[in-house]
Amino acid sequence: MMTYILKQREGQFLLIGTILLVLGFISFTNPVLSRLFFYAAIFFLGFFATKDAIIETLKDKSPNVDLLMVLAAIGALLIGYESEGAMLLFIFAGAEFLEDFAMNKSTRAIEELMGQVPDTAQLLKENGDVVEVPTSQLSVGQVVVVAKGAQLPIDGYLDRTTTINEAALTGESLPVEKEKGEEVFAGTINEGNSIYLTVSKTSKETVFSNIVRMVEEAQSRPSQISRLIDRLESKYVIGVLLAVPVFIILLMLIGSMSFQDAFYRGMVLLTVASPCALVASATPATLSAISNGAKNGILFKGGAAMEALNTMDILLSDKTGTLTFGEFKVVDSQVPEHILKEVVFMEQTSSHPIAEAISTSYSDLSLDSVDQNEMVEEIVAVGMQKGDIIVGKPSYFETFNDPNGYRKQVEQGYTTIFVGQGKEIVGYFVLADQVRDEAKYAIGQFQKEGVDVQLITGDNPKVAKLVSDEVGIETFQASCLPEDKIKRVQLEHEAGHVVGVIGDGINDAPALAGADIGIAMGSGSSVAMESADVVIVKNNLAKLFYSYELSGKLNRIIKQNILFSISVIVILVILNIIGILDLPMGVVFHEGSTILVILNGLRLLVEKDTQENTHQESVEVTSLKN
Repeated sequence: MMTYILKQREGQFLLIGTILLVLGFISFTNPVLSRLFFYAAIFFLGFFATKDAIIETLKDKSPNVDLLMVLAAIGALLIGYESEGAMLLFIFAGAEFLEDFAMNKSTRAIEELMGQVPDTAQLLKENGDVVEVPTSQLSVGQVVVVAKGAQLPIDGYLDRTTTINEAALTGESLPVEKEKGEEVFAGTINEGNSIYLTVSKTSKETVFSNIVRMVEEAQSRPSQISRLIDRLESKYVIGVLLAVPVFIILLMLIGSMSFQDAFYRGMVLLTVASPCALVASATPATLSAISNGAKNGILFKGGAAMEALNTMDILLSDKTGTLTFGEFKVVDSQVPEHILKEVVFMEQTSSHPIAEAISTSYSDLSLDSVDQNEMVEEIVAVGMQKGDIIVGKPSYFETFNDPNGYRKQVEQGYTTIFVGQGKEIVGYFVLADQVRDEAKYAIGQFQKEGVDVQLITGDNPKVAKLVSDEVGIETFQASCLPEDKIKRVQLEHEAGHVVGVIGDGINDAPALAGADIGIAMGSGSSVAMESADVVIVKNNLAKLFYSYELSGKLNRIIKQNILFSISVIVILVILNIIGILDLPMGVVFHEGSTILVILNGLRLLVEKDTQENTHQESVEVTSLKN
């Protein structure tokens, strides 16, 4: 905190003014010297408040809170209350600096995110030399070298197969194997051998850069309550400026007070009626919540989205890539070993997700006995063929003999691939998309909070039901086109619901844009992320529920702050009207309430996910059972 004070000009002026204020009180035995110290303290403590008051009043063509404080201090000075004026500006400047500190703390989320990406790269030149250059100077098509164990400095395409740890980006703890030509991302770690990376995006266009940009934009977009308070601020200040002279005149006419006494009470009114705490009720708390979310891998594109998340009562979720990984895995198979080897060899020649799943499942199988010179052909929209062995969709095998009754054995609802030889079905593979470990947990928690989670997917009804049953969703709508999803959102709106939509694909973008709260998975398409209000960077639905709770706490804190600040203003104004509140006490209580409101909002910076350990334990138990 002290380091931050000394680095900022406002902090330096606050420190100097504080020292001068203390010297003023210490020198009370020498009235002239004491008064000089107070004058100097008023200059340093009120410098930035006066500057902001003048600039913002001229710019916005309306008075603000800073102007009220400056006028109150000047008024106290005019009637010989230098110490009270200095004390007023000390607490006001302290509260303003604390709010700036809170905003600075919240923007550190950006620095933490950027800290995960190297700012230099090892550039491979045409003559074979490797030189270190700033990532900002890299251009698309250049090649950089990434050593084993090093972070990737830029997004790019691999020149060979390697293992990448994407925990910083996706939250997945296990490294994943990436093939030659696949795109990998800045901030992730190369756990394989040294690689060459062909730059695919400039440093300003990387996934991490987009994340940082979204955080910055979120902090510049005020919440609805903040916008409302900002609109009311100038009108309220004008009302106070008009009320103070009327109050002074009434005290002189009705209360028979001297001008000095009435003016003094008017300065007290000007101080205690200022809406400092009210103005600070929402913004520091909202920025703190946005920063907390960013640290946990949830990005909000503004305060309004942060506030709104907790208000949704229906969450429509996509399936593939959202509740599931979007990656197939072989869950059952029956294929003779000699034919299995042929099938694995065939599937290794294809980049289709199903082919990759089969190849991966049997990656340790020796293929030495396979005739690798025999041509592998692709049967369009069906599968693969090598000699008399065919692998493909069940519909292609309707005329094939099935002596082993494989058609009846295959469990309905999963993706099934048959293996045929000649005109006979000789085996099958059953594949399933894997449900994310945290999906069931998150959905259960949302449902406990009264949020109706429903599945809307383009997949077939059988698969939709299987996934719904596994994660605990009662209502699902299958075979949805993009227009079906947006229509569903509109129907829920017409029924009076606050609708959240979560998805990851281009087909989800219209529904994400049309929802009250659009939520995109960080591993999804850029179109989906641009259309959404919230982005789950690390693909962890449990963190989304944490942010839902954080949104609720934010709304409660803002309401607490508003109620508290208004109550303090009303009480202090009443005490001043009946004549039992002096300026020093008014300053302490009024500006003290501002500091308390800011500190109350700052609590959200250190808020932690209390369910994280419980969730991790449930995931481990589930993994053991599987």
